[in-house]
Amino acid sequence: MWTNRNGVIVKDPVARLTPLGLVVLALLGEGDMHPYEMIRLMRMRRDDRLVTITHGTVYHTVARLERLGFVAEVGVDRDGNRPERTTYTQTDAGAAAVREWIRRELPLVDRPAEYRVALAEAHGLDRDEAVALLSERRMVLAETLDETVAGRGRALAKSVPEQYLLELDREAALLRADLQWLDATLDRIRLPEYPWGRDAPPTDRYLEQRKAARQ
Repeated sequence: MWTNRNGVIVKDPVARLTPLGLVVLALLGEGDMHPYEMIRLMRMRRDDRLVTITHGTVYHTVARLERLGFVAEVGVDRDGNRPERTTYTQTDAGAAAVREWIRRELPLVDRPAEYRVALAEAHGLDRDEAVALLSERRMVLAETLDETVAGRGRALAKSVPEQYLLELDREAALLRADLQWLDATLDRIRLPEYPWGRDAPPTDRYLEQRKAARQ
């Protein structure tokens, strides 16, 4: 249960977060922004690889996040002849929702769109927790690979022509590649010298993008 900004009880508001909602909410964890700045920054970072970014969807998403109590207005600015721009901040409830959403989605293997966003924002969790969740995902992937290979073997034993099993071949190959990548990534993240989360200093490129997005 969660109480939104209007005092209305919302059942499991984290489940109501879309991938775009999570990206926007996590973005506000970097600092207060107005929607136009969010859009520019997301496009600079090519977040449109993960979610569809339009002015309409972003403004609608920000409004939904505000109703849920995850963001709040902190000011309205006008620069010259430009329209007024409302700046938003991430609330404590919003910060908690980001972490909880990532926790839920990171281990799941049947929600690829959500997983890509959770992986992109995994640095929002503590290093050990991220490793544990990705290890959980690895276990499920390995089980799925074993089941896929076994299923193909049973089909061949029943004289099913291999031409009908090409999709299974592809699925097994993708699972092997995913496991190989995940093993290497887990090894990297476990290294104390691997930059992680807020311990990683901002790069010049990051600072330049933030400055450009504000203009």
